[in-house]
Amino acid sequence: MKALVQANKHSTVRELAIALKVSVGSVHDYLKSLGFIKKLDVWVPHELKEIHLTNRMSVCDQLIKHEENDLERKTSLKRMIKGDEKWIVYNNVSRKRSWSRRDEAPERQAKAEIHQKKVMLSMWWNCKGPVFYDLLPKNKTINFDVYCEQLQKLNDAIAQKCPELINRKGVIFHHDNARPHTSLVTRQKLLQYGWDVLPHPPYSPDLAPSDFHLFRSLNGKTFASEDLIKQHLDKFLAKKDGKFYERSIMKLPGRGRRSNKIYH
Repeated sequence: MKALVQANKHSTVRELAIALKVSVGSVHDYLKSLGFIKKLDVWVPHELKEIHLTNRMSVCDQLIKHEENDLERKTSLKRMIKGDEKWIVYNNVSRKRSWSRRDEAPERQAKAEIHQKKVMLSMWWNCKGPVFYDLLPKNKTINFDVYCEQLQKLNDAIAQKCPELINRKGVIFHHDNARPHTSLVTRQKLLQYGWDVLPHPPYSPDLAPSDFHLFRSLNGKTFASEDLIKQHLDKFLAKKDGKFYERSIMKLPGRGRRSNKIYH
């Protein structure tokens, strides 16, 4: 069994059981005794420098303090609007799980070819569900002009779907540090709206709920046309209940604490 796993770390328990002519339960037990567990392959990451790690710890501290300062009212997480972009390629590549020892890094897997046919999805959502999304024309990307136009549409959608945030409580806004998000024009636009913008550390998809929760469910699909992408997206969003979105946002403070514990 050890030889089979080392030869193909993506083997399933059932495949191993068939190859060795033993029960699935026996495979589970023996893999456990060998110290193997299933880990999801990770995309090849950016290399974090010391300044990035320091920035990450600082931002996590700010996120934790922000949540603790608002703990008495218990409203900070419910006031959050999360936003992010994702390329939806027509022929998507899904990650696989492979066998690794607990102290062994997971397998690496290359992302889909960046120049293939694709459309960009921009989405903003809160603990109740989607607030606004925009599917850009084929191969068109985001710049600060496009992003500011989207923010205006988002502000209109918030006024319609979440009027209590506009009238009384105020929006806590979270997006990553992509260039269109941090440009001077964008920052002035957000200041105009009066939103409380949370910081985000560089190269930290594990602290972006859209990345670690929402967009993961859209991976591994193949589409023949842009219309089919939109149909799939509408169906996907319609079938998710409020708990799906709430779970993700409620995990954010804990992820910040775990991150600080690891890097400290």
